[in-house]
Amino acid sequence: MSDEPLDLDKHRGMAAQKATDIRRALAEVESNARQLRERQEVLESQLLAVQATSWPEAAAKAKYVLNLYAADLPPGDTHHRDLVAAVFADFARLTDRN
Repeated sequence: MSDEPLDLDKHRGMAAQKATDIRRALAEVESNARQLRERQEVLESQLLAVQATSWPEAAAKAKYVLNLYAADLPPGDTHHRDLVAAVFADFARLTDRN
């Protein structure tokens, strides 16, 4: 008996190996997505619970919300994407003044 682990993938066909790789990748993606949703919920709870004490803090909250909005825009909606980009540029310009 050997203490070395046995690589079972060597004994299966290529299709079975690819199917296993896909299942593993899918499980990892689902786990990462779940963790991201959980972190996002924590962040959003904190954003709701804590009031901004300065304009830069308020802008950071607004940027978060605008990013959520922009992520749901259809790719062809360049008008609204341009508006979001203009607001981000305004935030950056006004933040640099302080």
